[in-house]
Amino acid sequence: MDFTNRGSNAPTAGQPLNTNNSNPPTFPNNNIGNRPHRTKAKSDARLYKWGSMGIGVIVVLLVVAMLLAIVFTNPKSQSEYVYSNKLQAVFLNTGQVYFGNIASINAQYLVLDNIFYLQSNSSSSSSTSTSNSSNVSLVKLGCELHAPYDQMVINMQQVTFWENLQATGQVAKAVAQYEKTYPHGQTCSNNSTSSSTPSSVTPATTKP
Repeated sequence: MDFTNRGSNAPTAGQPLNTNNSNPPTFPNNNIGNRPHRTKAKSDARLYKWGSMGIGVIVVLLVVAMLLAIVFTNPKSQSEYVYSNKLQAVFLNTGQVYFGNIASINAQYLVLDNIFYLQSNSSSSSSTSTSNSSNVSLVKLGCELHAPYDQMVINMQQVTFWENLQATGQVAKAVAQYEKTYPHGQTCSNNSTSSSTPSSVTPATTKP
């Protein structure tokens, strides 16, 4: 009997017995089962990142669109149309017209300073300055019976429209002439304030 090759097929210490020498023993690889899970986690993280960025971009675009809509749909304030170095004419729904400088204007009221108004010569034979029409005079507010201050607060519901006046117009020229003649403003005479009816200021009864 030949015992020389007996030791070549004997298993080594710690190695399981395998009767089929053509198929060597295999051992499980713990990393193989985890690879698909790691790839899926990375894919989910990328999707979450790009999704968050997309939502952020959409929010920014919506905010910009809203701001542009507010800017282009919001009309200008009326005060932006006032020429501060020009006279304005304010037309009321009662038919009365006042000339002066708009100091403030909003949706509720209009504040007018340096006020003049038109008056028919048939009701008063005197005025601060006379227009080209012989029947109409331009009167400076302030010497009426109730002695108002040279400022008027007008309810915007009473205003039909208002407009800026050019310096070449008859009203602007008359106002400029009045301010040149009375640089310190008008001073009402005693007889004008004590009269029983409103009276306009005239150069004859007004101290410059």
